[in-house]
Amino acid sequence: MACRNASSRTRRIALGRVASRRDAEPRQRHARVSSGRFEREGPQHVHPARDLPATFDCVSPIDGRVLAKVAECGEADVNAAVAAARRAFDAGVWAGLNPRARKAVLLRWAALMHEHLDELSLLETLDAGKPIGDTTTVDVPGAAYCVEWFAEAIDKVGGEVAPADHHLVGLVTREPVGVVAAVVPWNFPILMAAWKFGPALAAGNSVVLKPSEKSPLTAIRVAQLAYEAGIPAGVFNVVPGAGEPGKLLALHRDVDCIAFTGSTAVGKLIMQYAAQSNLKRAWLELGGKSPNIVLPDCPDLDRAAQAAAGAIFYNMGEMCTAGSRLLVHRDIKDVFIEKLVAAARAYVPGNPLDPAVSMGAIVDGIQLERVLGYIEAGRSEGRLVTGGARVKEETGGFYVEPTVFEVKPDARIAREEIFGPVLSVIVFDDVDEAVRIANDTEYGLAAAVWTSNLTTAHDVSRRLRAGTVWVNCYDEGGDMNFPFGGYKQSGNGRDKSLHALEKYTELKSTLIRLR
Repeated sequence: MACRNASSRTRRIALGRVASRRDAEPRQRHARVSSGRFEREGPQHVHPARDLPATFDCVSPIDGRVLAKVAECGEADVNAAVAAARRAFDAGVWAGLNPRARKAVLLRWAALMHEHLDELSLLETLDAGKPIGDTTTVDVPGAAYCVEWFAEAIDKVGGEVAPADHHLVGLVTREPVGVVAAVVPWNFPILMAAWKFGPALAAGNSVVLKPSEKSPLTAIRVAQLAYEAGIPAGVFNVVPGAGEPGKLLALHRDVDCIAFTGSTAVGKLIMQYAAQSNLKRAWLELGGKSPNIVLPDCPDLDRAAQAAAGAIFYNMGEMCTAGSRLLVHRDIKDVFIEKLVAAARAYVPGNPLDPAVSMGAIVDGIQLERVLGYIEAGRSEGRLVTGGARVKEETGGFYVEPTVFEVKPDARIAREEIFGPVLSVIVFDDVDEAVRIANDTEYGLAAAVWTSNLTTAHDVSRRLRAGTVWVNCYDEGGDMNFPFGGYKQSGNGRDKSLHALEKYTELKSTLIRLR
């Protein structure tokens, strides 16, 4: 499936079927995606009104045009996917393999992602509005790297021999949890998905992936590549759709674990559904309102300003770790804001298919209106420093220029997650006030501090209630060695690193009596 010709031909994309208009012809062979594998079936008659699934439009934020008709999976589809995952798990076709065997298949899958880099990157850019320069260097390579990392790790993770009485041998082992549902967002569609299915599959689980309805295309294509790589039928499944498939997975009694990345509000619902059903494990990576603190002894104001601009304007501000609260000491406020505005000029909204463009489109019209609504709120709450407008409206796409406000800490735009290129600058007078403002939030995903004093760096980083703290940088360290997750209402559990395997395994104690 490819969208290069989407303007001239609409495709129907489904878990149960990938159908084009030709499928309506009698006795025409058609392709079917089933349980994560791409099958061919013999001639049969297809009745469009009766046989084709419900679909939704996949709209490109670049120009508002429909890229594809994507299957709107319902209860029957979710049940079929979960049943396939359960059968595969119980049969041991994946979970029963030696870790080295799983490693080999996963490495082949990652190699196929690299081989199809251009195709996957194009799909991601068309679907989510992300700059092609980012999808080709960050999103798709990062997803492949994640799969590679966990593939290489899984045959090196062992258990324990626990101290026990002399007549006993005590073993502590990890086993796959079973069927894992992964519900992922639209801002980094394939990368966030890989952060879930990479460790889950490496550990031996079966996975049902629910991509966002705003950006489902790479998930569907990667599922086809998974089958080509040798992942058995039923082990990796994709159920596109709006909110219903995610809710059904969270409520499903045959799903053992659900991993979700998205808003805090939806994360709370996921946890409720998990409790209402079978008390499945629910791992949540949720929202953020991350503080970026610049102290007066900042070692390099120019670099700090460039990092502050990138922290909020990269990926159009559609980042859970976006440095959306910039805390600046009063002594350097004026000079720093001047440097910040200059740095923001590097982020000019443009067609994401242009390799020279560093800022693409907001993901859809709904999110665009949300961002513009917050900008209007900001006009009444503080001082507009730069930006504040929708641009390139004539293209039919969804573009907003980089926007900076100076506000008080209690302003709505300084407290609520916007998920757009809107920065709140907050002035403080001393370190204690900065830490107090930084921690005065329901979130705790990330934070940063800029200082030349090593003692201050250690002290502030320890006091900041966040899962990741950067010192004299922002959003660096993108390799898989560091766990990623948050405090408070930014969620629980950790993606990335060996700690991610803890989410997708059960810990078992086995005691053997010797005499």
